[in-house]
Amino acid sequence: MKIAIYGREFNDSVLPFVQQVFKALSLYKIEVVVYTKFYNFLKNKVTLPTNISTFSGHKELLTKGDVLLSLGGDGTLLDTLSLVRDSQIPVIGINFGRLGFLASINKNEIDTAISALVKGEYSLDKRGILNLESQNNLFGDENFALNDITIHRRDNSAMMIIHAYMNGEFVNSYWADGLIIATPTGSTAYSLSCGGPIILPNAQSFVITPIAPHNLNVRPIIVPDDVELTFEIEARSTKFLVSCDSRTETVDRSVKITINKAKFNVNLIRLNNETYLTTLRNKLLWGIDTRNY
Repeated sequence: MKIAIYGREFNDSVLPFVQQVFKALSLYKIEVVVYTKFYNFLKNKVTLPTNISTFSGHKELLTKGDVLLSLGGDGTLLDTLSLVRDSQIPVIGINFGRLGFLASINKNEIDTAISALVKGEYSLDKRGILNLESQNNLFGDENFALNDITIHRRDNSAMMIIHAYMNGEFVNSYWADGLIIATPTGSTAYSLSCGGPIILPNAQSFVITPIAPHNLNVRPIIVPDDVELTFEIEARSTKFLVSCDSRTETVDRSVKITINKAKFNVNLIRLNNETYLTTLRNKLLWGIDTRNY
């Protein structure tokens, strides 16, 4: 087995856990390949295996990795989508951040998780992807999102009006700071903080969640994931922002945005001792009487 490792720069307090990851992989004599920028950050901070190699992008990962291991929070794991794309290479995340819905493995469970990974004690959790289309080819060949695609105003601009259509039929005009189109995976992210519902990963749907809507009778709406959503922007400002997960572009208000389901999924690894509901209960403290704390 060849395990590729991806991560971002972080503070030194996390380094002992990173060292623990490499130590655990060495015990199983796993061939390790590290994302080049992450390797350059780590090489003088932790002890790395002597036979380590690097990769710098999607094409190299295809030939060098059987599994991609993300070290960090959910944002770090979202970055890996640009690396795995439609390759079906499975991804697993060890959480060095806070909540960690995607990077669900706690940093105190590293040895157990690596052991389960090497022994194949896991299943693949297929997650749907959003695809974005526009006449000016926003985001190039990385026009997809695992969590959400967001249309939102620039920091200093006035409220915008977003006209939404589903399969060509008018849905609503949203007077708001923006609009979130989220997958079930992304339903526990930005959409949730704006009042959207939690959707189980195997639900074949998207949710459209307004951001600070001015028309207060507007609420999030769940739609099937086989529809095509189109959005036209009306605003005082000539520019607005579009985000695919953590990637953001400034767009002219004349640009029409079309969103549909991508033709590929991403495979998240779920260890045999965890379920989605377990993750929800642990992260959201469900079933716990917090008055005792």
